[in-house]
Amino acid sequence: MLQKERHVVVIFPHPDDEAFGVSGTISKYIEMGVPVTYACLTLGEMGRNLGNPPFANRETLPQVRKQELLNACNAMGLTDLRMMGLRDKTIEFEDPDKMIKLVTDLIEEVNPSLVISFHPQLAVHPDHNATGQAVVEAVRRIPEAQRPVLYVNAFDNNTVNVIGEPDVIHHVADMQDKKIAALKAHASQTLWMLQDMEKRWAAQEEDALEWLHNEKFYRYTFD
Repeated sequence: MLQKERHVVVIFPHPDDEAFGVSGTISKYIEMGVPVTYACLTLGEMGRNLGNPPFANRETLPQVRKQELLNACNAMGLTDLRMMGLRDKTIEFEDPDKMIKLVTDLIEEVNPSLVISFHPQLAVHPDHNATGQAVVEAVRRIPEAQRPVLYVNAFDNNTVNVIGEPDVIHHVADMQDKKIAALKAHASQTLWMLQDMEKRWAAQEEDALEWLHNEKFYRYTFD
């Protein structure tokens, strides 16, 4: 059961990060009347997938992915999208203080009770981890009495061995149509996998439905 939040901020580096990890959660909060702000740091312009068959090239991909992101937000009912203008595959090289300020300014503006991002070490992609590091440090610097709760996605193969099982599970089966629509919106990146996943969902494969219907997070603790 999702808690009624004052405001939720989602911070990810790439278009489609939200579709895979939190689109059911975002849709559910919006349906509950909870304001959601999504800060997408880049346009994923260095993505290797150009559609299958290709419908983009290296020059057109940024605009294609921007429109896909807008379409995904529309599918979820999300209206407060912030495109932050950083460059794909460079987040790890950005000045850490600049990244922390970017996150801090956003949090100060919207005053969320919950922030969702990536784990700072266990999110596989360098941009994911660097985003998580900036978010964790920005939230850490907020006085404890005012600090929002922080949920992180972690999916490195070694995650469970390092930090255990996720301690937050959002059941979003009732949002599956919106989640699938958000995934389909990112067609340049998802067509290749959705063909297989739709067959598995239709066959009622347990692990495929588990992924579709449950979104899992770790509540980040500041010890």
